Amino acid sequence: MAAAEAVLPVAVFGCRPRVAGGVCFLEEQVVLHAAGAGCLRLHLEHKWHNFIPGGTGPRPGCRPGARPALTSLLSAGTEKSRGVQALAVSPDRRFLAVSEAVSQQPVLAVYELSAERARRRRALVAAELPARQAVSLAFSPDSRYLAAATALPEALLTCWLWEKRQLAASLRLQDPGSGPCQVSFSPQDSTQVCITGNGFFKLFKFEGTLKQMNLQKGEPENYLCHAWLSKEKVICGTDTGKLSLFETGELHWETSLEYRTPPRELEEDPAKKEYESSFDVSCGVASEDNGTQRDSLPQISALAAYSKGFACSPSPGVVLLFEKTKENEDYEESQEIWLPQDLFRIEPKDSDRQDITCICFSPSEETMVISTNKNQLYTFTMVSNKLIKEKTSYFAYLNFPLHSDSITGLDMCIWKPILATCSLDSTLELCKEYPEEAYSVSLHPTGLFCLVGFSDKLRFISLLYEDMHVFKEFAVRKCRECSFSNGGHLFAAVNGNEIQIYSSVTFDNISNLKGHSGKIHAIKWSADDAKFVSCDTHGAVYQWNLLTGQRESECVLKTCIYSSISLSSDAKIIFAVGSDQTLKEISESLIQHEVPAYGAVYTAVAVSHSGHMVYVGTSLGTIRAMKYPLTLARDFKEYQAHAGAVTKMSVTSDDQFLLTASEDGCIFIWKVYDKEGGVLKGKEVQCSEEVLIMRSDIEEKSQAILDLQICVKDLQTESDYELHLKDMYCTGKIKALEENFTQEIDSLKAKHQILQAEKEKQELQHQHQLSELMNKQAREVQQIESESSQKLSVENEKYQELEVKSQRMQEAYERQLQNLEESKSMALKELREQYEEKLREKSVLLEEAKENMRKQLQAYEEMEKQIYEDGDQEISEIKTKYEKQLLEEKESNTQLRGEIGVMNKRLNSLQKELKDRNRDIEEMRLEQQKLQGIIKALEKDILALKTEIKERSDTILDKEKHIYDLKMKNQELQNFKFVLSYKIEDFKKQIESRENDIKTMKGQIHEMEEELERFHRESTELKLNITQLQQKLKASYHEMHRERQKKQDMETLIKRFKTDLHNCVGFIPDSRKMKAGIRELYSKYVQESDMVEAEEVDTDLQKQYMKQQEYHERSLAVLKKKMMKDQEMHQAAYMRIVQENVSLIKEINDLQQELKVANTQLQDLRASLKLKKKKKAIQDTAPSSELLSSPAVLRLNPEMESEKIIEIQQLEIQYLRDQIQEKGQVLNCPSSVSFSQKSS
Repeated sequence: MAAAEAVLPVAVFGCRPRVAGGVCFLEEQVVLHAAGAGCLRLHLEHKWHNFIPGGTGPRPGCRPGARPALTSLLSAGTEKSRGVQALAVSPDRRFLAVSEAVSQQPVLAVYELSAERARRRRALVAAELPARQAVSLAFSPDSRYLAAATALPEALLTCWLWEKRQLAASLRLQDPGSGPCQVSFSPQDSTQVCITGNGFFKLFKFEGTLKQMNLQKGEPENYLCHAWLSKEKVICGTDTGKLSLFETGELHWETSLEYRTPPRELEEDPAKKEYESSFDVSCGVASEDNGTQRDSLPQISALAAYSKGFACSPSPGVVLLFEKTKENEDYEESQEIWLPQDLFRIEPKDSDRQDITCICFSPSEETMVISTNKNQLYTFTMVSNKLIKEKTSYFAYLNFPLHSDSITGLDMCIWKPILATCSLDSTLELCKEYPEEAYSVSLHPTGLFCLVGFSDKLRFISLLYEDMHVFKEFAVRKCRECSFSNGGHLFAAVNGNEIQIYSSVTFDNISNLKGHSGKIHAIKWSADDAKFVSCDTHGAVYQWNLLTGQRESECVLKTCIYSSISLSSDAKIIFAVGSDQTLKEISESLIQHEVPAYGAVYTAVAVSHSGHMVYVGTSLGTIRAMKYPLTLARDFKEYQAHAGAVTKMSVTSDDQFLLTASEDGCIFIWKVYDKEGGVLKGKEVQCSEEVLIMRSDIEEKSQAILDLQICVKDLQTESDYELHLKDMYCTGKIKALEENFTQEIDSLKAKHQILQAEKEKQELQHQHQLSELMNKQAREVQQIESESSQKLSVENEKYQELEVKSQRMQEAYERQLQNLEESKSMALKELREQYEEKLREKSVLLEEAKENMRKQLQAYEEMEKQIYEDGDQEISEIKTKYEKQLLEEKESNTQLRGEIGVMNKRLNSLQKELKDRNRDIEEMRLEQQKLQGIIKALEKDILALKTEIKERSDTILDKEKHIYDLKMKNQELQNFKFVLSYKIEDFKKQIESRENDIKTMKGQIHEMEEELERFHRESTELKLNITQLQQKLKASYHEMHRERQKKQDMETLIKRFKTDLHNCVGFIPDSRKMKAGIRELYSKYVQESDMVEAEEVDTDLQKQYMKQQEYHERSLAVLKKKMMKDQEMHQAAYMRIVQENVSLIKEINDLQQELKVANTQLQDLRASLKLKKKKKAIQDTAPSSELLSSPAVLRLNPEMESEKIIEIQQLEIQYLRDQIQEKGQVLNCPSSVSFSQKSS
């Protein structure tokens, strides 16, 4: 298995509390929150984790050429970071500002966020400012400025132009009370800054300097938080439950909130199902908040604004939503959202009594996320009040419950993907709570059992499907360490200074391992469960034989307090860490190696099962990955992860994951990668799917299933009866509807017959009228056809004249094409001759280069032999010299030690000469120190010689690589020569084929021109037919309209005539009146109507004549204009073709000149290559591939240039042909258009 090169976090479980702006949205489904020593990006839907570690590059122990991170990590911290204190994300969500503590100095940095990686843009430092922690950060709306409020005693408000690292303005706050709490910019104005704290609410105008805008009135309040509702409105919350709305710095609206108590009947937590089946579910003793009781006073701990209003938390465990009223522009409470009850706790009601520290909304305001002082994260989907009937709602866990205190135990299972942890917050992360504190935890390899050390007893617990059942209890109090064997048949528990071994099957105490004098801190089983290793606080590391129950080996170092221990897979090497800041490698009861910690304390250690890697956790929260065998040099990689000391570490059985836990309550899962960035390939572990379940649970579920089946049967009978009743009701309705529809159908049939009779009568009338109209239309059509035939004859004469002109133009263009083709063939012949000569020259140059390469290789081989011989001689001479010096120094050391012993004996016998002898002793000590210094210097020289040997071996390897590169280049040149010859033959074939193509294309062009003429003729004939038919349709439409009008007029006349007749009938007895009435009728309806018709006919004829005359005059004017435009277009096209021919000739000349220059440059480059190779034959030469791949040489490739020239000429020929075709179409189209217009 290859050694691991890097470990990268793939999952983080934990949240850092009391961080200003500690939760914020980066995208609609991506949340950023503080975790460990950095931050964590979490996707709400896909649940992927992206950790932002607290480190800005290689650690002191990292190698200088180390491989960068393999995933999208961004450094949101610096070296030895102690955790993030404040966060701020810019409004455009492109930048992240971080305030963190590094050692004892604060750091304020801005980072640029991106999808893959984020880079550190600026670190903000000002010499005139004191080093104080920033408690709150805020970006301006345009993301140019960053405001920061620092802690007491200075209590400064600073405004940074962060892109230039410039402090724009700073102001010391007067009477800050207990310090500032929050700072923010107006969401629409980059010049307005608001800051609140204990006893002050201040608005500042930023114009180069910070000027206060408001004057605080009334009694000072302790403002804990605030939020901007608009450009001028700010709402603030106090520690007494008051909400104050300020507009332009003056109090506009105020209300006091009451302390809220949770509702009596809490619904079941909807998030239970989400984390019940996962492997990380919270359980434990419910911790009390701030002691045993809480004050019943309201306190606004968090505020956040959204489009409809704002959200605030007046009491622990509740968030209130306020929306704006339409009438008074005030705000009223719309919804109450409570934290869910953790049903896995002993007292579920205590789980919702947590202070909410931060509230944030997603960009679309569809989800809300909050964080609490117990390191928990909750989410809530925002729904309109119209859809919610109840006023109270409940949050859901963002993932599952998290630890809020130091983690004391961590273990994982081999057969199942299960992880178990326990913490000082009295929780055990495996879905159940116990009233006692849990100090240690261990999982059985099968994943079906768990061993937990509580403060009163050691419990053997069965992991059921939905519960945990205590199967056996052991009288072991405060068991700090417990562990199952790798086979699972045994388990060990620490009872004071004694280790007790129990059977997992019979639960008998098999043996007791006694011998430790201090508290046992760590125990470890060997791979075959035959050996056992333990360490204690008195510096003792013991290895036990479980078959005999006796100690096999021991290593005692009383000055060290061991904290963690690990064992290699073959159980021959023990790795231990403790308070002496070293990692010890122990074998055969002796300390073989000690690796220093370099300013930190090692707190935990783990070894991979392959034995190639050792992982160490430090008191600073960093993880170090070291290769085995260990070296004294600082050859390790360090990763910033936790904000507290690492307490537990473990490696999975396939070496693909590393698990770490810390005092900050966070759990990290690291992915292990090899040198090439790939995942390590270990043994494939098949996870089992077996689950334990109690018999009582099975009986309850089976009984519940039976009850449900009975209920289903009852419901089926009820539904069948209801369906039968509905069927009866529906059949009756159907019958009634059928009777109604039959009656309606009969009535409709009678109506239909009547309408058909009326329709037949009307059809006969219309046919008679149509026959009359058709006769009239035929007469008019004959007249129009006679007129149009005369016009067509005139237009045909004009068309014949235009055709003669177009034939002349085509002959001229064909002559020009022939001339261009002749010039092109001449240019191609010249280019062929030039490139053939160049190919001959290049073949000669290639042969010369090969001969030079052979000579250089022979010289290089001779130089290699000489260098090897000289190096071996020098190494042998240096070894002999330094060995002699070492022997002499050792002999002198032994003599000096003998003299010191004699002097000590004389001092006891001769008390009178004590003063003189003391002086002599001091002189001897000085001499001894000098000799020790000489010995150390000699050891350094030995190390230097070893490094020189390594360097020389590296140089030899480099030269061998260079020889191999030269050979590869020679092969590439040969391949290049073969490719050139092959391409020359291809070009010859292509030229012949293209000439044939040109001939075929000419024939096709002639055929296409004939087809175009035929199509033009057909199009003109079709256009004439279309225009004639259109005119006929128009005339028929006009006649139809006239006939309809006449019909209407006749109907009106008939009605009038009937009325007048009716009046005349009344004068039948009086003959005179009868006569007068008949005369009036004759004069009114006979003579006037005839005159009207005659006048209408004359006016219509005159109008038609005038319209036709105007139309013909317009068509003549349009045709004249088009003829003028066509002549101008022909002249411009001819001039453009001439200019393009001239430019083509110029380009051909320029290309010939460039080819000549390129040949000269090639020769110069070849000569320079020869000189460089001769001069640098002994030294490391630069690869010749760089010269070959230079832009000048690539540009002078003859084959590529010839292809480009041929392609350019072909494109020009096609362009000229297209222009000729367009001109021909232009000549033909105007005639056809004018012809169609005149015909119309």
